[in-house]
Amino acid sequence: MRILFISADEFEDSELLCPMYRFKEIGAQVDIAAPEWGEIKGKHGYAANANLGLDDVEPAAFDMLFLPGGKAPNRLRHIPEVREIVKDIFDAGKPVAAICHGPLILADAGLLQGKQATCYWRIEDQIRKAGAEYLNQPVVVDGNLITSRKPEDLPAFMRAIMKMIEEKGLLQIGRPE
Repeated sequence: MRILFISADEFEDSELLCPMYRFKEIGAQVDIAAPEWGEIKGKHGYAANANLGLDDVEPAAFDMLFLPGGKAPNRLRHIPEVREIVKDIFDAGKPVAAICHGPLILADAGLLQGKQATCYWRIEDQIRKAGAEYLNQPVVVDGNLITSRKPEDLPAFMRAIMKMIEEKGLLQIGRPE
């Protein structure tokens, strides 16, 4: 299983790093794409390595998309390549997970119309304007879309993602031995 993260500087550290390590723990290959490959820095000083630039991304090569929050999504949402990648993966019916400010990218890609979603409370109006029914709960699943509000919701968010991964037959998670 191959998972694409799209992020940039000022990502929310826990929303990128915790899921990334959890996915690696279950044997998934995780790739991070940013406007340019190389180190990206989180809001709280942690760093991650973007091993792909946006131009290097082939959406068909990935089984899932993950959009962490922080300040990065507000910048990324304005980049046409980001919107195209997100739309390609979403339209292919693959799982798309976004937390905190990550749904801003989905909104700008035109993917929230008629969907139920959640997000960080400060962007609730923008998510509604994009056509989503906003639900103030830790995680919302609507078709292949999984959204969450904030770092404290990561346990519920990751449980929902793992359930979808198993249901779609992307990976047999099971229990560690």
